[in-house]
Amino acid sequence: MMDIIGGGAPTAPATGDLIKDVSEATFMAEVVDTSMTVPVIVDFWAPWCGPCKTLGPALEAAVTAAGGAVKMAKINVDENQGIAGQMRVQSIPTVYAFWQGQPVDGFQGALPGSEIEAFVARVIEAAGGEVPDGGLADALVAAEEMLTEGDAESAAETFAAIAEQDPENAEAFAGLARSYLALEQVDEAEAVINGVPDAISAAPEIEAVRAQIELARQAENAGPVAELRAAVDADPDNHQARLDLAQALHGAEMVEEAVDELLELFRRDREWNDGAAKAQLFTIFEALKPNDPVVLNGRRKLSSMIFV
Repeated sequence: MMDIIGGGAPTAPATGDLIKDVSEATFMAEVVDTSMTVPVIVDFWAPWCGPCKTLGPALEAAVTAAGGAVKMAKINVDENQGIAGQMRVQSIPTVYAFWQGQPVDGFQGALPGSEIEAFVARVIEAAGGEVPDGGLADALVAAEEMLTEGDAESAAETFAAIAEQDPENAEAFAGLARSYLALEQVDEAEAVINGVPDAISAAPEIEAVRAQIELARQAENAGPVAELRAAVDADPDNHQARLDLAQALHGAEMVEEAVDELLELFRRDREWNDGAAKAQLFTIFEALKPNDPVVLNGRRKLSSMIFV
């Protein structure tokens, strides 16, 4: 069985090179011709197919984890009935593995993560390849790239598939929740974090997402930045307006400006509202990466105020 949990695997090729949507026009090139040198797993699916929505992302994660030892072609049977008919696809999901132009393995229906790993490993070994070790890390990298590039839906699917294979992977659960936040689905993100196993509930990645969810909730209720700015300008000692302004600025992705307002609030009255300025600053810092310049500069300025 393919072990994709260890370390030391080479960097995986870009997901777009490994996983492609294939049509009848591109089937020969992307499946038959490509399989002359590298095995190709073909996933026959349809948008209305419930099991396909589970199997597809899990297959993609396993293929990504293999680091280029196998490729994947996704064929929508609704749009490519000719190929589906030639391959005698009678139900979906149906999966075939091609090697040197011929189908050499396959299955129908959804499978658990362990059996998907075993299938991918079997296909690679049948083609004379070696199953990479440590591919789960590569799959996480690929999912992060999807999220960074704005494809939050694909990122969520990949993170979910990784979490299914490794139920105590804090990065996968955090990534899934962050994907939902990117899709502005705060309730779903919160449900993911609330459902993480106890063993990883205090992991830094999980705590960071909890802070991000709290900030997202604040943004949902934040007032207009311009109005709050006007209120603060009219009365610089209106602490509630300044706190509200900071929350609105953060919701508008003006994080550094939000931190500046909170630092000014702390300077004016550090004890106001049970130290609300400091608490809000720590929430923002926790939601960001520790080496983020906003965090480093903000912590330095806050420390200088505390220890004066």
